[in-house]
Amino acid sequence: MRIITYTQAINEAYISAMQQDKNTIAFGLGIDDPKGIFGTTLSLKEQFGKERVFDMPTSENAMTGIAIGAALNGIRPIMCHQRMDFFLLAMDQLVNNAAKWNYMFGGESPVPITIRLIIGQGWGQGPTHSQSLQSWLAHIPGLKVVMPATAYDAKGLLLSSIFDNNPVIYLEHRWLHNISGQVPEEMYRVPIGKAKIVKDGQDITIISSSYMTLESIRASDMLKDYGIDAEIIDLRTIKPLDEEAILSSVNKTGRVAVVDGAWRSFGISAEVLALIAEKSYDKLKNAPCRIAFPDSPTPTSWALTNYYYPRAIDIVEAIKNIFNIPGLSEKKSDSCKNVPMDVPDKSFTGPF
Repeated sequence: MRIITYTQAINEAYISAMQQDKNTIAFGLGIDDPKGIFGTTLSLKEQFGKERVFDMPTSENAMTGIAIGAALNGIRPIMCHQRMDFFLLAMDQLVNNAAKWNYMFGGESPVPITIRLIIGQGWGQGPTHSQSLQSWLAHIPGLKVVMPATAYDAKGLLLSSIFDNNPVIYLEHRWLHNISGQVPEEMYRVPIGKAKIVKDGQDITIISSSYMTLESIRASDMLKDYGIDAEIIDLRTIKPLDEEAILSSVNKTGRVAVVDGAWRSFGISAEVLALIAEKSYDKLKNAPCRIAFPDSPTPTSWALTNYYYPRAIDIVEAIKNIFNIPGLSEKKSDSCKNVPMDVPDKSFTGPF
C-alpha cells in the first residue's frame, strides 16, 4: 500500500464517497479556499462543482438546520468546521433535531449527516479555540462519535461515517494532519464501534484515542526500560464504545491506564473506568489510573501549557506509580524546559 498523509486520506474519502453517491454534498467554512481546510478538501469543488461543494456563512446553527433538512430529503451532507469551538453555536440543531429525529419518528426518518470537527491545542490558541469536547458529544443519545488516530482510519472511518444513516461526529486532532501511513487506494470502511489493538502486551492496558494514541505508543517504548510490557488499545470510536475489546484486554493484563486528550472529570476516561469497575473489577490487580487535562480552561501562554498537556512521559510516570517504581524520570524533570508543549512533536510524522 502507498504511504500518504492523514490529510490526503480524508481528501480521498471525500472523493470516493462523492463519486459513489451523487447525493453526497460537502460544505463548511473555507472548504473551497486555497488551503482547503488543512488540505483536506482541495480539488473537491473543481471535481464536483459548486452545487455539491460550497462555502457557507458563519451561521453555524442555521446551516446545520439546512443540513438536517437536506438529510431528511435523501442528501448525505458532510459539514466541516475548522474548530470544534465554532460548532458550539449549532448544538441546538445537533442535540434537539439531528440526534433525536429518527427516534421521534419511529425509525422512519434517518438523518445521515457527517460533521467534521477539528480539535487540539497549539500556538497559544487558548480557552476558546482548543477545546476537546468529545465526552459532551458522546453523552447525547442518537449520535455516533469517531476519533481516528491514523491515516488508514481517517479514510476508513470517514467513509463509514458518510454512509451511516445516523448523524456521526468525526473528530480529528489537527496535530494528526501531517502524519502518514499505509492507505489503500480503493474504497474501504473501518467499522464504527470497533477498537484496535495497536500493540500487544501482558503487563498493563493503555486505552487511548486520537492524538493521545501516538503519545501512548511512545510511552510504551519508554516503559520497556522498566521491564513493563504495555498493551495499547486505540478506541477509534468513542460512541459506541467497544466494550468487548476493552474488557478482554483488561482481563488479560489486570492493570489499566486510560489516556484522554480532554478534561479529567466526567470525561471518556471516567466512562471507560466505570465500565471496567462494573464488569471486570475482580480482574484488577491494582487501582486503575487516568491521564487527562487538569480541570481548568485551556491556557494560552506556553509557560502554562507546558504543565497542562500530558505527553508520553506523563503516561510513563503514572504507570510507574501503578508498579510502585520510585523516582522521577530524568526525562520528566527535563520535559518542561525550553520546549513549548503546545507545538507538535516533530517526531510524530508517521508512519507507525
